[in-house]
Amino acid sequence: MKIDLSGKTALVTGASGELGRVIARTLAECGADVALHYHSNEAKAAEVKSAVEALGRRAVAVKADVAKQDSVEAMKQAVEATLGKVDIVVANAVVQYQWTSVLEQPPEDYVSQFESCVLQSVFLAKAFIPSMIEQKGGRFIGINTECSMQNFPTQSAYVAGKRGMDGVYRVLAKEVGEHQITVNQVAPGWTISERERTAGLQNSEDYIKNVPMKRRGTDQEIANMVAFLASDLASFTTGAYIPVNGGSVMPSI
Repeated sequence: MKIDLSGKTALVTGASGELGRVIARTLAECGADVALHYHSNEAKAAEVKSAVEALGRRAVAVKADVAKQDSVEAMKQAVEATLGKVDIVVANAVVQYQWTSVLEQPPEDYVSQFESCVLQSVFLAKAFIPSMIEQKGGRFIGINTECSMQNFPTQSAYVAGKRGMDGVYRVLAKEVGEHQITVNQVAPGWTISERERTAGLQNSEDYIKNVPMKRRGTDQEIANMVAFLASDLASFTTGAYIPVNGGSVMPSI
């Protein structure tokens, strides 16, 4: 038994970012062709495209603003013109900002999180779900966060956006399930990325003391869960919020 995405086409938003590039490469290693969304880092997107192609898969890098519906629609047209219909959508892009208290957080940060978490998901669904319905199947995967369950000080804008996203995914799962389309969320903990490996910042005692597995997860471990959910092995899993964080948060029943 293995994860086989041969013949599938995936779209990864934020594919030029630390986690996005690992997700894109992992899906390609499993056999998928990959559309690589980026917002501003064209050079890194081109680098990821070359890495995917080196694995023998087709790839296209597409610039778009995922908080704007017309931009997402234009991205869809560009991807389909090059790679065909998309079978797997991974909503990974998110706006970065400076975290602070509710009383100090600028209102525009709440707007940016709503746009990049909630509206991105809505616009991606509107653009790509109809063809999945026609094909009688598909995978819609969002990158959420353990913060949605932690609700720690200074997390408010991020948590607000991701909790709103969670609501969209749960409703969407019920709306499109009859078409054999699964809708799931992966919720990483504080993840070690290539940037932190390079800088030697993998350790954080204050964080891992509250993690049952006593370590931080890696970008590859997050990408592995995405690949599983994208595959036929997860064909009967939908509406799930799946923490990949060594047990630092545990959804209850």
